[in-house]
Amino acid sequence: MAAPKPEDITHPPMEQLPGLEYCIDSNPPWPETIILGFQHYILMLGTTVMVPTFLVPAMGGSDHDKVRVIQTLLFVAGINTFLQSLFGTRLPTVVGGSFAFIIPITSIINDSSLRSIPDDHERFLHTMRAIQGALIASSSLQIILGYSQLWGIVSRFFSPLGMTPVITLVGLGLFERGFPGVGKCVEIGLPMLLIFVGFAQYLKHIQARDLPVFERFPVLICITLVWAYAHLLTASGAYKHVPERTKINCRTDRAHLISSAPWIKFPYPLQWGAPTFDAGHTFGMMSAVLVSLIESTGAYKAASRLASATPPPAYVLSRGIGWQGIGILLDGLFGTGTGSTVSVENVGLLGITRVGSRRVVQISAGFMMFFAILGKFGALFASIPFPIFAALYCVLFALVAAVGVSFIQFTNMNSMRNLFILGVSLFLGLSIPQYFNEFYATSRVGPVHTNAGWFNDFLNTIFSSPPTVALIIALFLDNTLEVEQSKRDRGMPWWVKFRTFRGDSRNEEFYTLPFNLNKFFPPT
Repeated sequence: MAAPKPEDITHPPMEQLPGLEYCIDSNPPWPETIILGFQHYILMLGTTVMVPTFLVPAMGGSDHDKVRVIQTLLFVAGINTFLQSLFGTRLPTVVGGSFAFIIPITSIINDSSLRSIPDDHERFLHTMRAIQGALIASSSLQIILGYSQLWGIVSRFFSPLGMTPVITLVGLGLFERGFPGVGKCVEIGLPMLLIFVGFAQYLKHIQARDLPVFERFPVLICITLVWAYAHLLTASGAYKHVPERTKINCRTDRAHLISSAPWIKFPYPLQWGAPTFDAGHTFGMMSAVLVSLIESTGAYKAASRLASATPPPAYVLSRGIGWQGIGILLDGLFGTGTGSTVSVENVGLLGITRVGSRRVVQISAGFMMFFAILGKFGALFASIPFPIFAALYCVLFALVAAVGVSFIQFTNMNSMRNLFILGVSLFLGLSIPQYFNEFYATSRVGPVHTNAGWFNDFLNTIFSSPPTVALIIALFLDNTLEVEQSKRDRGMPWWVKFRTFRGDSRNEEFYTLPFNLNKFFPPT
């Protein structure tokens, strides 16, 4: 028997991911586009509801306050998503609330001057205004790094090898929001996980009128089925004699969102009052802005791959970060209670549906703003039990992590240097944040606990983020170890043409601004 040819046993590197039905510039038919946009909207509700649910009660807010914060966060997420897809990176990414801001926001909540306010509602308002001031002031960091092109200059030190652990940990670093969330109500979460995998992968070839419905709309179909099942369990009295925590996670009527939501409410800037500014709060919040920047950079790289586009050039990446800074500024002005970053789960959905269309995400932004104004209807969808979303995260975060691993194809993994850098940055990217999180869980303070609160928040936030730790380690090692001799091994010959806007003709196709704005804002 003849030996197999090399081309029969290897897979050549591919600059654009094949197999997508619709890439960034191609659009499905309008009915399909609208349903896909609604699917993206439903998916981003998990984080949008979870962040205020965690923060608002600690601030002294009521259920009514929580609903208003969720509405505001949803409304501003719609604005930010539309602006980012139209004028920012122009990638099909949803920009929503972020967990990266939890540590500095918790520090503001626990500020002694705010905790001493006796009335809960007054304490909520003063805490929200302090958070707004910190967000407004710290947003300048991303705005400056973006529009000055400083982040673009930094990105020139990135290589496929250095970005592999960063993008991988953008997905893998969120493992605590996956199966641990499913386990909080396993009778809902586990069926959701199994049905989602079955529909999205094993039944994806089943078509109705030439449309693979299970591949295109698995989130909508699965949530509808399992949500109805959860409601049946709730109505039948299955959770009457269970602990309170189980009721909160499993019942479909425990969120108190629908009863507290107004029928129509327009979020508007400064609705909580005039923001207050504190230097310590601002410096602490800047660490979260920096983490948001790094996590979004990895998410943009993953989204470009799943949308079958080329990697965003340095100029486009900086432009997107600048607009994201404006998004955080809007978060502060409207009072969303947290900052913004790219929604990782929605990036993963691009790969599951094989639809990377920009228009789909822009339609989803419209749904966000529409249902934020129509409070009762938005609250209905927002009352979906979180274990249902956690089951989706198990698949979608994993897919984003796999996209990060795929960047290895452009490097030489027979190089001991590359194996060392990849292994160390991946391991420490998981291990260091795990240490910081475990320390906080047991001691209620981070490992860094000096008398300077802003300094504590800064370091504790930075080192609690897996992608941020991975970037620091990978960037340092990749640019100090045998740099000149390893350009080819690092994947730089493949990467170099995507570093500038005109380095590859496809960049103009994917990233040119609309309305002929490139004439007024030429790529630098």
